[in-house]
Amino acid sequence: MITLTDDATSKVGQLIAAEDEAGLALRVAVRPGGCSGFSYEMYFDTERGADDLEEAFGDVRVVVDPSSAQLLEGATLDYKDGLNEAGFSIDNPNAQRTCGCGQSFS
Repeated sequence: MITLTDDATSKVGQLIAAEDEAGLALRVAVRPGGCSGFSYEMYFDTERGADDLEEAFGDVRVVVDPSSAQLLEGATLDYKDGLNEAGFSIDNPNAQRTCGCGQSFS
């Protein structure tokens, strides 16, 4: 299961609050594709599968399907808002190779 840093938790919480919809959680998934073999997918979701894994980080709930959870074990989602770096990034110790865009890995 992926872990959220405090900065990522805060930003995701702000984005969920702006959506103003009850029951929203951040869904993080790994899908085949991208220039390195797999790509990350993140979106807000109200639906839960019976086998989904769910974890809370403060008021933020994160949902991951079992297949993605295996590839995200030990990974961390961070958020930066600076001059050099801005946005979300995933540090995944399972990734043997990443592409330049930072959105795909193998």
